Amino acid sequence: MDISALSIDGFAVFVVVFVLIALFLVYSGIKSIPQGMEHTVERFGRYTRTLKPGLNLIIPVVDKIGAQVNMRETVVDVPSQEVITKDNAMVTADGVVFFQVLDAAKSAYEVNNLDRAILNLTMTNIRTVMGSLDLDHVLSERDDINSRLLTVVDHATNPWGVKVTRIEIKDITPPRDLVDSMARQMKAEREKRANILEAEGLKQAAILKADGEKQAAILEAEGRKESAFRDAEAREREAEAEAKATAFVSEAISRGDVQAINYFVAQKYADVLGKLASAPNQKVLMMPVEASGLMGSIAGIAEIAKESFNPTPKEPLELDDKA
Repeated sequence: MDISALSIDGFAVFVVVFVLIALFLVYSGIKSIPQGMEHTVERFGRYTRTLKPGLNLIIPVVDKIGAQVNMRETVVDVPSQEVITKDNAMVTADGVVFFQVLDAAKSAYEVNNLDRAILNLTMTNIRTVMGSLDLDHVLSERDDINSRLLTVVDHATNPWGVKVTRIEIKDITPPRDLVDSMARQMKAEREKRANILEAEGLKQAAILKADGEKQAAILEAEGRKESAFRDAEAREREAEAEAKATAFVSEAISRGDVQAINYFVAQKYADVLGKLASAPNQKVLMMPVEASGLMGSIAGIAEIAKESFNPTPKEPLELDDKA
């Protein structure tokens, strides 16, 4: 009885142990991979395959999980470092690298410590690329530097199963003395541009002023020309009027009109007195003492002219009755 009982108890224990081992093996052979991750499988230390996200089965004891690789895009900060440019200027630069693993096996077995390898490779190429450029180019052509770094680093990390998607230079800091020198240079350049603009403004103003004076002179000359033409026309009309007046007076005189002679002489005399009075160099005018004498002279002249043009017949002599 005791021996059979012991055999039954031993069999039960064996069954329980076998079931536990079977459950453990089954549990060990089932692997659940989260999204964005991939696991490599090693059989006796040798890579065999890669487990994708989801439920996967492996052979317990024989297979085991090797590397757990993050397949999402990863960001690595590049610390600040001093860089000497082509023109021997010292600057401090830092940046950031974005990369994504495309082949989990290569990233796990082709390189040790992938993040550190990419970081060192990027820092080295930052010194190389920026060291081949002048300071002005380094400060102004940051996109060109990023593009060149991306091309070089992506090509170098291709055997690692990695795709470098972006490299950005975050900050470039030149020394303080260079910053002050650049500020002075910028100030001088701005003052130069301001002086050039001021000179251009003065030049344009002078041109406009000269053009205005030219136009004013032309208009003034045209005005003088028009005025002279008007004066000549007025003098011509005045001469014509004078000629007509003279003709009328001559005709009146020929008809024996004494008043025409008086008018003509008085007009000429008044014109002469007006010219003498308006002359700027005349200070004293000698006038006749008696204006009535002058008018009498004019009247006498008129009478002479009247007698000349209209002679009166002589009266016949009276005979003396006594003769």
